[in-house]
Amino acid sequence: MTDDNDEPKVETDGGLTEDDIHTTAEVGEQYRATVYRDVDYDDLEVAPETSEYPSTDGKWGFRKYDMPKVPKVSHLVGPSAIMLGASLGSGETMFWPTLVAQNGWGLYWAFWVGVITQFFINTELQRWTIATGESIFRGYERMNSIWPWFFLVAGFFHVGWPGWAAGASEVFAVWTGVVPRENWAIIGVATMVLIWLSYQAGPILYNAIEKAQLALMFIAIFGAVILVFIAGSFGQLANVPAGAVNFGALPQDMNIATFLGGLAYAGAGGYINLSQGIWAREKGYGMGTYQGRVKNPLRGSEPEEVHGGFTFEPSEKNLLRWKQWWKVTQQEHFLTFVIGLLVVATVAMTISAQYASGTDQGAINMWLDVIIPQLGAFQQQLMYVVIFIALFSTQYAILEAFVRNSVDIIFEGYGRSAGWDLSRVFLGLLTLFTLWGILIIVAQFQQPWILLVIGAAIAGAMMWPYNALTTILNTTRLPEHTQPGWGRIVAMWWATGFFGYFTILLIGGVRAVAGPARSKLTDTLSVTGSTGTNFAIISVGTMLGNAVAPPLFGTIIERSGASAAFTGVAAVSVLAVVVTVWLVARFDAA
Repeated sequence: MTDDNDEPKVETDGGLTEDDIHTTAEVGEQYRATVYRDVDYDDLEVAPETSEYPSTDGKWGFRKYDMPKVPKVSHLVGPSAIMLGASLGSGETMFWPTLVAQNGWGLYWAFWVGVITQFFINTELQRWTIATGESIFRGYERMNSIWPWFFLVAGFFHVGWPGWAAGASEVFAVWTGVVPRENWAIIGVATMVLIWLSYQAGPILYNAIEKAQLALMFIAIFGAVILVFIAGSFGQLANVPAGAVNFGALPQDMNIATFLGGLAYAGAGGYINLSQGIWAREKGYGMGTYQGRVKNPLRGSEPEEVHGGFTFEPSEKNLLRWKQWWKVTQQEHFLTFVIGLLVVATVAMTISAQYASGTDQGAINMWLDVIIPQLGAFQQQLMYVVIFIALFSTQYAILEAFVRNSVDIIFEGYGRSAGWDLSRVFLGLLTLFTLWGILIIVAQFQQPWILLVIGAAIAGAMMWPYNALTTILNTTRLPEHTQPGWGRIVAMWWATGFFGYFTILLIGGVRAVAGPARSKLTDTLSVTGSTGTNFAIISVGTMLGNAVAPPLFGTIIERSGASAAFTGVAAVSVLAVVVTVWLVARFDAA
């Protein structure tokens, strides 16, 4: 008996049936949590160096094992729900409603194109994991060991500033009145502590966030659907078709950083997208079924081992299972991620267009000070709920994604060989990143919106290199029977060019602003004597450092190890602090 009665019978020349491809109902239900099947990795046959198996690039090999049977798509919902949660509080309720309110529906084309583009990006990021059981960072490491570390640093600059927690805290303060609006930092600290505590809810860390995000997404989507009918913005939907086909239209005076942020966050964006494959591995997608899950060491859980890469013999049975795994993976992501984004974001845009057209406010202030005061009492309460959940769920998912990605990079790059416990590394970094977020929140940035803009711009800028890397990885390192087709290859190179183009525009905009600012500061400092010259030298040194540091420290990691590289980074950082303090002292004394 099969658990997928909607699928036609699979009968082949080899005598295979549906029961050989799909799981039983009992096993399928197990996937509603996570599935892990322990195997004796060292005793498995090493895959030969032939075109039928993934390329090792002269590094560690892959072990052969059968592709697991395939459950229903309804049993696999989870990774995309977390990704949806990471998206709602960024592009879907912040950037795109603001962009449409400021510039009109003519930009809607860029939103849905961005969402569809990220559908292809995210599913391709999962392809490597489903086929090999490895994270995408492990795949990048096979190409060049510098890439995971590059994305770790870029990822910190992307999500290292808890703008969503700040925004959610400000919304909660205004909504409930438990603290004055200007004291939102108190709520922000409580939010970060609550997120950390939620991980202690069970022995498997992934399950805690999946269940929480599924509940939050249900409330947010349900609330958004109700709002479009009761908030008086339903008529705005008539503008959607024209905006959807207005390809290439961009207002001349539009803030390019905000627009790039909107493109990056037409979905999760940036470092967060790279989590898709790791969440799929934790869930048990494809060959990820044989990889251990991160357990909670505070619950006394026995650790599960994350092995090296797996692969499968291209038999008829395994190929049919692969095709079905790939099918349900795409279905899960489209039905959860794409549909969820289109519904919630479009509703939010109708409301912002109806009540805040032409606004010059940032998103947080737009909702709190412009839109919500115009709504009725019930609509206000529901709007507060949706906006708060969107921002809170995003910060929740972002903290999870940053920690999950970074732990994988650190463990695979250094911790595995050093004998570290993966679960303890995860809990340690989770704690450190939570404390860091609390520190930033306590600093009380007065404009949380600016944190979102900075992070979003960095997210967009880092997407084009990993889109290119993923395309190269999946088309040159995987065997032909698991490689993407031409349509997907075109879509991925389109994504690379798409984000690359707007990154160039952003760099041009930054240079246009930074040049006069740098000149003004240099002139100011020059009044005090030679300090202006010193500043000019430091500026040149900084620019050279940006070009030299990444490959330099990458070489150090490869030749002398991560410890030597990080020691070098620390030394440079200390020197920079000393020089900065010296210059500031000279300037203040003058």
